[in-house]
Amino acid sequence: MITLLPLVPAHQPAIDSLLDDRFGPARRNRTAYRLREGATPLPGYSLVAMDGDMLVGSLQCWPIRLKSVGGARLPLVLLGPVAVAANREGQGIATALMRTSLGVLDADDSPPVLLIGDAPFYGRFGFSAAATRHWELPGPVDHARLLLRGPTTGLPRIGWVEAAPADAASAITPRNAQVA
Repeated sequence: MITLLPLVPAHQPAIDSLLDDRFGPARRNRTAYRLREGATPLPGYSLVAMDGDMLVGSLQCWPIRLKSVGGARLPLVLLGPVAVAANREGQGIATALMRTSLGVLDADDSPPVLLIGDAPFYGRFGFSAAATRHWELPGPVDHARLLLRGPTTGLPRIGWVEAAPADAASAITPRNAQVA
């Protein structure tokens, strides 16, 4: 039986092992990792899937910002990576992680959520590349995979996605962090 729990620091070694297994150690060279450098996952939105004492999936959320041409910095949430153990694929674990995390983000009226991923999978959760075509990141990105979910009113058409300062997590605090 799979149980979803809020991610705590003690889960990190098992998460790192899962991510290495699923994405390889070179995963740390990806653009998304530049946005997460020095940050800690947002509590309440970041989850693990446990089967007894074994971690079989994880989803992490991070504070980031979108800088407009005029210099305004708007908060965003970076979702990812989402990973499920290879021997547990096809069991709905990633979908359960996504629905639970997004449910809490929605209940908290969070900033828009950004991810780099496959539109066919994430599109069913409301993610789209429509608003992000002219956004730049601190590294290469396929703009068809730069997906956003949430209100776009007030977001610039042209912008730079950047890491948030260490204290930015306090601006995105879960109020409804009830995980089943």
